[in-house]
Amino acid sequence: MPSYNPPLRDMQFLMHEVFKVTESYQQMPKHAEVDVDTINAVLEEAGKFAANVTFPLNISGDAEGCTLDKATHEVSTPKGFKEAYAQFVEGGWPALSCDPEYGGQGLPMVLNSALYEMLNSANQAWTMYPGLSHGAYEALHAYGTDEQKKTYLGKLTSGEWTGTMCLTEPHCGTDLGLLRTKAEPLADGTYKITGNKIFISAGEHNFTDNIVHLVLARLPDAPQGSKGISLFVVPKFLVKADGSLGERNPIFCGALEHKMGIHGNATAQINIDGAIGTMVGEPNKGLQAMFVMMNAARLGVGNQSLGLTEVAFQNALAYAKDRLQMRSLSGIKAKDKPADPIIVHPDVRRMLMTAKAYAEGGRALSTFSALLIDTELNHPDEKVRKDSAELVALLTPIVKAFITDNGWISTTMCQQVYGGHGFITEWGMEQFVRDNRINMIYEGTNGVQALDLLGRKILGNQGATLKKFGKLIGKLVEEEGVNEKMSEFITPIAMLGDQMTKFTTEIGFKGMQNPDEVGSASVDYLRVAGHLVFGYLFARMAQVALREIGNGNTDPFYLGKLQTARFYFAKLFPETLTLMKTARAGSKSLMDTDAALA
Repeated sequence: MPSYNPPLRDMQFLMHEVFKVTESYQQMPKHAEVDVDTINAVLEEAGKFAANVTFPLNISGDAEGCTLDKATHEVSTPKGFKEAYAQFVEGGWPALSCDPEYGGQGLPMVLNSALYEMLNSANQAWTMYPGLSHGAYEALHAYGTDEQKKTYLGKLTSGEWTGTMCLTEPHCGTDLGLLRTKAEPLADGTYKITGNKIFISAGEHNFTDNIVHLVLARLPDAPQGSKGISLFVVPKFLVKADGSLGERNPIFCGALEHKMGIHGNATAQINIDGAIGTMVGEPNKGLQAMFVMMNAARLGVGNQSLGLTEVAFQNALAYAKDRLQMRSLSGIKAKDKPADPIIVHPDVRRMLMTAKAYAEGGRALSTFSALLIDTELNHPDEKVRKDSAELVALLTPIVKAFITDNGWISTTMCQQVYGGHGFITEWGMEQFVRDNRINMIYEGTNGVQALDLLGRKILGNQGATLKKFGKLIGKLVEEEGVNEKMSEFITPIAMLGDQMTKFTTEIGFKGMQNPDEVGSASVDYLRVAGHLVFGYLFARMAQVALREIGNGNTDPFYLGKLQTARFYFAKLFPETLTLMKTARAGSKSLMDTDAALA
């Protein structure tokens, strides 16, 4: 059976020593009173909930799955899931970072991000139920009418109701411009919604009395394509003026998807047969409002793979220390045993260290991004808010795609550490692999994220936002450029930072002549950009570790942090050289393949 220990020490290291979040919060009136003790107390309690309440339900929930009663359209979740959610609500966790105006605790996104990392390590399928609710809350908080906010935000904040995002249809996934769901205006200002949606995570369940669906649909006179999409809030039960529940809205679960993983989450086919909804935002501008939820979900999906990377690493490490197999190539290490533990073998360490590096790099990026969101939303200086928002936009596709790609690499490597036992259900590792696979697919496939990063976020503004991130690297290089102990971390990112300008310009110029050049380079480009970001963050972590060691701190945590950074730069970061070469290879070898693909 697997186990899970929340990585509180590493979270505290990032928050208090690397990013010094409380110093940033002192500049934000909303969070000025958030101190180190508050952060640590919340992290500790969140870790207890994840490890003690939801983690024990992970394997059983995967085995049991969800059940649909076709007569009533009601879904039963695995045993213990509903009760765990009730504890989650009782503990106030849904309200952690929500607006106090609607009953929220108003704590920073950094803490919410850490909470969800631990929940995803413990049980990704369960965590998707409250996780999607938070995205619905964000969309309504940003674009909802006063009446919609009054009706829904308090219930979503408390966790009394949950939310979904209903985008995908059987004939269209990423290309939402093709969707067919219709919205007919009614005399009272509401709309009658008709259509079919698929792949709706947490689309139906028995956790709460009501589910708040955010549904994309077309008005009768809407223009074709993505410019003709509106967003509607369509509750499972209509809500009366006094806030109580009214009649059942005809928005039903018609079937549950049969999936490779996340069996404990109800991925529903939703049939909408004249359900009543109200418009969110302006007519034909629904994607603008929905992108608030979609971007929150993309950051959340990165967090899902981060959580699975961490729990897979923990269990693979424990197994490698215990499993005896062969002798070390450099001589017997366990003289009192018939064989050495497999952790002595270089290739096993390669796999373990890859997972550890990608977990720690992903956690640093997740924390850094959450701090930027806190700054974007709460800093008193408009320029600081604007700069933070631009960096969040740049990093969002990297969080989603780079962390999930790395999560797949890491969980499969951790499975490999187990050998044949990794293929056996009772060890739990094969579930981490199966659950992790969806993260590269939904909320915009990683190929779409790569196109978004290169085409829109970088080439779309001539690399202006990338240059802003480059200034962060430049500042670090300026601080540590003459420090010989930091050279192994500073030199690689300084070199790649310089190369990125030429690399980006070259692809952009080729793309102006042939847009397929951007498409053929984008996936490789995103990984290069991901390593640039990870490299910067690992250099900052190494900077703190070296300083502590230099000051006489003998805590082995800092030596371990340095060793992980050295492994990352020696074994993982050099991938950028190959990626830039393959990106520069152009589109011809991809597109001139009609005969090969006939």
